Amino acid sequence: MIEQLLEYDTELFLFLNGMGSESWDDFWNIVTEKWSSIPLYAVLLVLIVKHYGWKPTVIILIAVALMITATDQLANLFKYGVQRPRPCQVPELKETMRFVAERCGRFGYFSAHAASSMAAAVFLGLVLRPWYRWLPFLLLAWAVVVAYSRIYLGVHYPLDIITGMAIGGSLGGIFYALQKYAQQRLALRD
Repeated sequence: MIEQLLEYDTELFLFLNGMGSESWDDFWNIVTEKWSSIPLYAVLLVLIVKHYGWKPTVIILIAVALMITATDQLANLFKYGVQRPRPCQVPELKETMRFVAERCGRFGYFSAHAASSMAAAVFLGLVLRPWYRWLPFLLLAWAVVVAYSRIYLGVHYPLDIITGMAIGGSLGGIFYALQKYAQQRLALRD
């Protein structure tokens, strides 16, 4: 059953990866770059400060830092625990896939990009939802685009992405609840 799932995953990867074209390669390389999200996160930070003030914003930033660290470290734990080679490391796929990324790591299950972007989308969407009801949907769409970029570039299978997004979304919700609890505890002290 696992073998069949991995075979379907490879077929879906080849289909999604094969949809790319050279004219879009630069765009997807920019999307996947972690630094390209800085303008979005800067705007979100301004909105958080505007609605929460500085003291609660510090707690939110601490929660975000811990959350991103947790997603990255959990992804590394899985990558080296499961040791599933990235598609760009599989000799049988190299001739049929499009490899657009600048480099290719050894293991890919699960995607830290997908996990981190989804965790941030869920967390920040929930933090700002009282003022911007549409924002969680916009952030989730951005997380999906970032996650897809990993397939487009040839460095992750769809299952790597789906798992990363599920774990990231869960961690985003957990850290939102922890941050909310910390904010309430802080308010009781004031």
